[in-house]
Amino acid sequence: GFISVIAWFSLAGITLGVATLIVVMSVMNGFRAELVGRILGLNGHIAVYAKGPAGIADFDKLALAITDMPNVIAATPQIEGQVMATKNRVSLGAVIRGVRWSDLAVRKPLWNSLSERDIDRFRDENGVLIGHEMAFKLGLKVGDSVSLTTARGKATAFGTVPTRRNFKIVGIFNVGMYEYDSSFVFMPLDLSADFLGYGNRVSGLEIYVAIPEQIRSLRQQVRKTVRSDLRVFDWVERNRTFLTALQVERNVMFLILTLILLVAALNIVSGLVMLVRDKGRDIAVLRSMGASRGMILRVFFITGASIGVLGSLAGFGLGVVFCAYIEEIRQLLVMITGAQLF
Repeated sequence: GFISVIAWFSLAGITLGVATLIVVMSVMNGFRAELVGRILGLNGHIAVYAKGPAGIADFDKLALAITDMPNVIAATPQIEGQVMATKNRVSLGAVIRGVRWSDLAVRKPLWNSLSERDIDRFRDENGVLIGHEMAFKLGLKVGDSVSLTTARGKATAFGTVPTRRNFKIVGIFNVGMYEYDSSFVFMPLDLSADFLGYGNRVSGLEIYVAIPEQIRSLRQQVRKTVRSDLRVFDWVERNRTFLTALQVERNVMFLILTLILLVAALNIVSGLVMLVRDKGRDIAVLRSMGASRGMILRVFFITGASIGVLGSLAGFGLGVVFCAYIEEIRQLLVMITGAQLF
């Protein structure tokens, strides 16, 4: 009876260990996919930027050549610059992204957070889009104006005078990431070129692909296509520190959960050792009747393997069901405990 209790505890341990491994790794993979999706929603999978301040002159021709490559969805010209946003005696550092209104569609988190009216105003009224966190800090709403100041200004006898202009806010976006919602300003491409002094040039191209994981070969192909004075880097290089931290966390969590399974497996071993000691007389009888050592070994092997296999299958089913109804379970736990889980 005692050995049977150990077997049941071993079965429960394997079941819970496998289920926990599936649930935790699934949640972490979903978290990583959601986070990376939001990051790549505003940044291209491959970026082509000029090494100097001159920018890229033949950007439309270069974008067309890159768009013809396999796996490429779009290659959008972009002007990027640092500015200071000021309103109501509050100043914030901000990043200007000058883009064409039609290129907003490939930035899905941004596009989905805007209404059709916002997009129409961005196209027709030569205004800017700001994040809802920036709008909150500066006390702005749609229709107000914001003052933007850039260090690239006019050269005078007293030095370079920063350029400062007021821009009308035609829309407020919310992509769900504080870094973007609090510091990004999207501006029509022609307007940003005039404001930042690029003229008929752009600072770079953002390339969007269908399968982000298959980026290495395309990056090499783009490098062969562009001139030597242009720099090419992909989304993995751009977010290497962040992605490495996620990968380390994922590996450590997998190791910890695997140790839980190891403990459950050791329970099976200890139960089998006790079972062998308890069945010593029965083993002797079977051996005297002609049973070989291999036959006896297979009996105990099947006993231990059945616990492991049944526990793994039960854990797999429990983990999949838990993942399928994880939102309902989360809401139930929030209702019971009153704490926000995730």
